Order: sequence, then structure tokens, then C-alpha cells
Amino acid sequence: MTETASGSTGRKGKGSRKGLKIKRVFTTPGTHPYDSLEWERRDVVMTNWRDGTVNFEQRGVEFPASWSMNATQIVASKYFRGAVGTPEREWSLKQLIDRVVGVYTATGVEHGYFAGDEDAEIFDHELKHALANQLFSFNSPVWFNVGTASAQQVSACFILSVDDTMESILDWYKEEGIIFKGGSGAGVNLSRIRSSKELLSSGGTASGPVSFMRGADASAGTIKSGGATRRAAKMVVLDVDHPDIEEFVETKAREEHKIRALRDAGFDVDLGGADMFSVQYQNANNSVRVSDAFMRAVDTGSEFGLTSRTTGEVVATVDAKDLFTRMARAAWECADPGIQYDGTIQDWHTNPETGRISASNPCSEYLSLDDSSCNLASINLLKFLREDDTFDVEGFTRLTELVITAMDISITFADFPTEKIGETTRSYRQLGIGYANLGALLMATGHAYDSDGGRAVAAAVTSLMTGTAYRRSAELAGVVGPYDGYKRNEQAHKRVMRKHAAANDDLRTVTSLEEPVHAAATREWAECLRVGERNGWRNAQASLLAPTGTIGFMMDCDTTGIEPDFSLVKFKKLVGGGSMQIVNQAIPRALANLGYQDEQAEAIVEYVAGNGHVVDAPSLRPEHYEVFDCAMGRRYIKPMGHVRMMAAVQPFLSGAISKTVNVPEDATVEDFEHIYFQGWKLGLKALAVYRDNCKVGQPLSTGASEKEEAEPEVRTVEVARPVRRRLPKKRPSETTSFSVGGAEGYITAGSYPDDGLGEVFMKLGKQGSTLAGVMDAFSIAISIALQYGVPLETYVDKFTNMRFDPAGMTDDPDIRMAQSVVDYIFRRLALDHLPYEERAALGVLSASERQAQLAGEDPAQVAAQVESYAQSAATHGAEAPGTPDAPAPQASPAEPAEVHSTADLLAGQGFVADAPLCVTCGTRMRPSGSCYACEGCGSTSGCS
Repeated sequence: MTETASGSTGRKGKGSRKGLKIKRVFTTPGTHPYDSLEWERRDVVMTNWRDGTVNFEQRGVEFPASWSMNATQIVASKYFRGAVGTPEREWSLKQLIDRVVGVYTATGVEHGYFAGDEDAEIFDHELKHALANQLFSFNSPVWFNVGTASAQQVSACFILSVDDTMESILDWYKEEGIIFKGGSGAGVNLSRIRSSKELLSSGGTASGPVSFMRGADASAGTIKSGGATRRAAKMVVLDVDHPDIEEFVETKAREEHKIRALRDAGFDVDLGGADMFSVQYQNANNSVRVSDAFMRAVDTGSEFGLTSRTTGEVVATVDAKDLFTRMARAAWECADPGIQYDGTIQDWHTNPETGRISASNPCSEYLSLDDSSCNLASINLLKFLREDDTFDVEGFTRLTELVITAMDISITFADFPTEKIGETTRSYRQLGIGYANLGALLMATGHAYDSDGGRAVAAAVTSLMTGTAYRRSAELAGVVGPYDGYKRNEQAHKRVMRKHAAANDDLRTVTSLEEPVHAAATREWAECLRVGERNGWRNAQASLLAPTGTIGFMMDCDTTGIEPDFSLVKFKKLVGGGSMQIVNQAIPRALANLGYQDEQAEAIVEYVAGNGHVVDAPSLRPEHYEVFDCAMGRRYIKPMGHVRMMAAVQPFLSGAISKTVNVPEDATVEDFEHIYFQGWKLGLKALAVYRDNCKVGQPLSTGASEKEEAEPEVRTVEVARPVRRRLPKKRPSETTSFSVGGAEGYITAGSYPDDGLGEVFMKLGKQGSTLAGVMDAFSIAISIALQYGVPLETYVDKFTNMRFDPAGMTDDPDIRMAQSVVDYIFRRLALDHLPYEERAALGVLSASERQAQLAGEDPAQVAAQVESYAQSAATHGAEAPGTPDAPAPQASPAEPAEVHSTADLLAGQGFVADAPLCVTCGTRMRPSGSCYACEGCGSTSGCS
């Protein structure tokens, strides 16, 4: 796509330099990139999960027909700028991309990145094509801010610094708050603050870093609850040799004990609960920075010294193995602390002469100098898998060049939250290119995620990406100069480049897919070293693997970051409203690659659609099960499978990897120790482990409490008991068939002869399935309660507006949209069995009644006419069909549930059952790196 050409540039103060000569790869001369796409208008209406009210609405937005409705909703609601309903509001993806790319191109021209105007135009068109076709995406702050009247903040990740003074600590609070307000996250290492065991200059005892964490935590919680573009996210790091390390390790575990005690006492400590404000340290991820010396002491069972922050002397010794076990036990209890491996981090540091790497961003993928920032972009890997199932090496390489060029340009025009961060970032120009859809790429090509072949593919692709990025960085250095801190760190930077190249040389291919990728990576690293030797490099860092939560949904990725597929069945939103269940499209492609015939593949896909897994699928050989292993479900990837994948790609990244290793609820403390220790042995930079259901303050946590509740005092009180009024053997009934969001069923409602609903049978799902059995049991419970005198209006009040999948459009003219099947059923029952006055009070009206209301007429008159007609029909013998006198239906033996959504998989299979609900739309979030991301609206729990 690009090459260096001689020519004068407009870069002030640098004289004549070479500019980039840009070649077309994805576009053609004379054709605008937008003209190659089919565009359509859509309506975006997003409702509140609690009460069904509309919380965002913009109709007539313009998007490519190939974009999903989910991607459309996320972009329109989060990234379009301007007040909704005003002419200033953006309404087309073209406007959004033009706004952003226009700034990049103009800045590139102004600062001499291009050899000529034609090259700038090609750069502009190639970038627009790549974004409109979902080949890659910039991180969210770019879409929020670039080209608007706001500060041009482009970075999602920040690292701050804190010294051992009150002024510095208060500056930390302030800087963190400014970053949170802008929707980004920050990390900090508190190890310079003297411990609570040391004296102040005045003679008093110091508070210690853990004490100061309380104030910062409260600040983050306040800013988060105030609402911004995203929730506050933060990382707090403490070195393992700090005298307060034991207190730090157990900080959040102790708070988890408090949560359990509060819960058992009846306080509301669920996520967002009214009583959670009294629980501390919940707004940060905590990590211990361990040294190689400490890990060797753990391995040998030796003592390890804790050092004074003021004198540097050893003030206490601890048993290293015991401290390591306490770290693992605390993480087992509450998922904190994570671990960062200092020896590996510093060994791959390109700027050691400037300073150490002491901290990371909240998700642990960005590791660099204090008071710095990193802007991110991620490539959609599945876009480069050709129809013949080979990887488009040339296209991937050229896109990487394009993206790195654009990212470096952004640092030139970017604004920063503090002057210190701005100075460091402009001097070292850290970038974070990464990718998404690795899991989908591996599955589509028939590679198991936890396999030598899968790891070889991931390593080769990562090596090609970083090698290309640094080669382009060296070329940029020849155009606009190396980063300001390069000369001071020249030898160290070259050493790290050689380490990357050597790791690439050691990479062994396993399958034909990665062979050409690895060959291209080898060429890129050789060219990177050759050009870098002459020019230096433009960027101190180039690559990392971010969680890609929101932008992953924007690109319609099946998997985020380095993650495997989340589940085999997903829920797809439809353009016209509603949604439908779909089987991952990678599955048919994988089956074809594994040699299955079309008829066999169809049967397997149908089985997956009904069961959510591949175990016992017809014709599928057991040795192929592993290809379809996911992050959760009947067959989930074992914890060390995740660790080994991280280790395979880590040598080819400037930064680290945002990923949490999820383990089942029955994992032990010893399992945590093993994972943490192997992370060090395998050369990772950072690692976090999460045990399912370990946190109380989350929804859907069903584990028993640590203490059994005390038995209440038993008192005998006589109360009037309700009497069951049974239906006669022969009674009138009415059957209504329905379809909600593509799910079909029917309701049979039986009544007493003297009027009044007495029984309801609801059928949904395949006969014999768990869903059908649950609906049968629900029907029996409702029917018995009706016969004991519970009014129908009570059920209508409780169950209407209940929201879960399947939901969406129905085939009932009176109820065009339903929040769920239960919402539809009780609206239908209300229309059929309640008088108008009671229905109106509950907000349930028929289509004709709503039309009358809109026309200014009295809906009650319409209802009276309908009731009069119904009574007349009954008088003339229009009897409802009878219902056979048969025993009430019983739930069938449980079979694998028919899966309708990711949330159903979570609830039905019980893995990561305590994933939080989205604070914006209420959809259950899914793991994304070390954060969570919402499939419904794109919100994230961290800095992805």
C-alpha cells in the first residue's frame, strides 16, 4: 500500500524529507469507497429493560446493508454526535467516518506524511473503505471526540504516577477523575508511597497506600454513578516487596467477607444495590507486581525481604510460598489481586533509560512509562479469511500499514487530560494495534483453540501484525523522524526488536494455514531491522491485544480480542424489530473444512441450534469436538488452554494481553497457584483469574452462603386458609396460537361456566424439551393459583413488561410487539378475560381501542361494542370448543434446553453465572478481556 518517496514535505523545522507514496489496495480510481456498498435506512429504537420505556430513538439512520442491526444500534446511540432531533445530529455512517477520517487526512497533509496530494486522497479513500467495510476500528474515544468541538482525545488507556507526597497523592485523585469523566481508564502503581509501618518526617506513622486507595475508590464510584460515555475503570498495582503487600493482597477479599455478612443480615448488596456504598475498593482492579526473585523464592520455598520505601533497607521477611498462596486464596475468593510479572515486562521494555514500567491500564494490556497514554485500534481477522480458506496475507499486511500510519497521525493532533501525559505521549508515541475475531478464525478453519495448530496460527498472525507495524514505524521515522526519546534508548529499542525477530525465527508452523503468514512475518521482521537500523523507529510501542468490547460489536465480530468463541448459539437483532436465534456461521465452514458432507453439516447445525453444544451431534466424530469448544458451555476450554494461547502470542506484542482466565466454581486455591506460577514460567506479562460465582455482589449468584442462616423462632398462628374452587369436568375453553420473535406456541384458557378464568395451558418449544416442560409446570402453578382465588389482574400486573428472549414482533394484531413470551401471554389473557376498566388501569388495550384513543374517541365504547358482539354470539350457540377432561400436563423428563440467547446459555449452563447486567440496557454482559461488554448496547465495564 505504501512506500517511501523523495519529496519536500510540509513538516516545519525539519527541512526536506521523504513522504509516503500510497498505493491503492482496497479501492479503485474514480470510484468513491462508499459507492461500492449498498446502503439502507433503518430505525433505531432502544428500550429500557426495567419498564419497557424508550431510552434512545433515532429513525432513518443510514448504514450499509451488510451491517447487523446490533452494530447499527451501537454506533447510532454511542458514536453519532449532535442532539437527537436537531439538524446537527449525525444520521449516517458516512457522516461519522467522514468526520473522523477528515481530521486524520488533513493532519497528515499538514505534517508531511504524504509525498503528494494524490497520496493523501488515496489514504483518505483506503481508510474510509476499511472502516465502512468493518475491516478494523479505532478505539471508542476516536469516535466520541475526533472532529467535534470537544477535546480531541484519542486514547482509551492511561498510566499515572504517584510519589510519596500528599501533593502527588491529591494530584492522583484529580487526574484520575478527569480521565474518568472523559470515559477512559487509568492505572497507577502505589509502591512509592511509604508503608503504614514507616514514620513521617514529623514523627507520626504513615497511613500507607491502602489507606489512600479508599479515597480514590470513593471518587471513582461517584464519577461512575454520575454517568458518562463509559463507566470509570482503574487499576491499582503494588510491588511484592512493599511492606504493606499482605494488607493489599487481602483488601478486597476482606470486603467480600463484609458483603456476605451484610447479605446474610438482609442488606441489599447486589450489583448496584442500595447498601453497596459501604463496601470499599470495588471500583478498581488490583494487581501485585511480582519480581523474578520473588517467583524463584516461591519455587524454592525461601524467605523474601520486604523493603522500606524511604531507606531501601529490608524491614521484614516473609515466607514467599505462603505469600503466594495468600495471593491465590484472595483471588479465589474475589478475583483480586491479579498478577504482573515484572521481570518479563522490563526485559521487553524499549525505553529503560527513560524509566521503568511500573503500572498498566485497567485491563492490563497497555504497559509503558508513567504519565503516558495509548490509543488503540483493532483489526477484524475474519475479514481476511478468503473463500478458499486461505489467509489474505497481502491484504492484512497493507491494512496494518494503513492503520499504523493513521494511529501515529492521531498523536500529532490529539489532546490529553494532563500536560505530563501529553508530553510523554508525544515524546514516545505509544500505539496499540491489535485484533479481534481470532476465535472465529480458528473455528472456521477447523482449528481447536487449545491446540498446537490453533496457537501456531495465532502466533504467526500476531508476529506478522507487529513486524509490519514496526517496519512501518521505521519507515515513518524516515519521513517525519523517530520518537523524541529514541536516541536515549536506541540500543535498548534495537535489542527488543531483535528479541521479537528471534521469537519469530523460533516459531514452528503446524498447518498449511499459517505457513505463508509466518513466511511473510519473517520478511517483515528482516525489513523492520534493516530500515530501523537506518532510521530508528517512530513509535516506542506498536501492538497489544485489547478486549475490543464496543468496537468488536461495531465490527460485527463473533469473538473479541484473543478470546475463543463465547457460545455456539447467539441471538441476532432484526432490522424490522425483534430478534432471532442463530447458530454461529463459523460452524458450517468448520464442518466443511473438516470434511463433512452438506447433509451431515445440516444435521449437526440443527442439533447445535437445539442443544447449544456438539456433544452427541449426529455424524460428528468425537475427535472433532475440541474444534467447537467455547469459553463456556457443555464443553468449555480448560484454564491452561487460555494461558497457553496467551503465551503463544506474547513474544510478538509490545504490550500485553487483556484477558481473564475463567475457571469453574469448583476450582481450588491450588489451581490458582498453578495458573499464576505457569504464567511466569511461560513468559506472560500479566494474568488475571476469575472463579465463577466467587463474588456475592453480582446477579444470578446461586452459591450457598458461607454461614447457614439461623433458624427463625417458630410461632404457631392460626390463619384462614383459601379454598380451591375446582373446575367442572366439562368447561368452556379457547385456544390461541401465537408467534413471538420467531418462537411459536399456543395458549389454551379454560373458564368456569359462570365466567372467570380457571386454568391456562401454555405450550412453547419442542415436546419433551426442558423449555416445554418448564412452561407446563408454569401453567400448572398459574392454574392452581387461579382456582385458589388469585385474581388474573394480579398476574397481568406482575408479568406484563417482563423482558427476556425470545422477544420482538408477534403475529397478533392487538399486540404487535412483546417484551417476552410471558409478556405476550398475559396481555392476551387480559384482552380475552378482563373487563375494559381493569385492562385500561393496567395499560392493556386492543388495537381498535388504541386507534379510538388516538382519534380522540372513547375506547370504552369500542370495548362495549366488542363485548356486546361476543355475548350475542354466545347466545346464538357459538360455543367455545371443549377441553377434554384429562390430568394436568406434567413436565417431561429434562432434555438439553432449546437455546435462545447468550443469556439463556449462561443461565442454563451455569458458567460465569455472575456476569453483571448492563447498567444501560439490562442485557447480561459477556466477558471481554478482563472487562465485560454488553451485546445489547455496546457498553463496557472497563476501558475496552
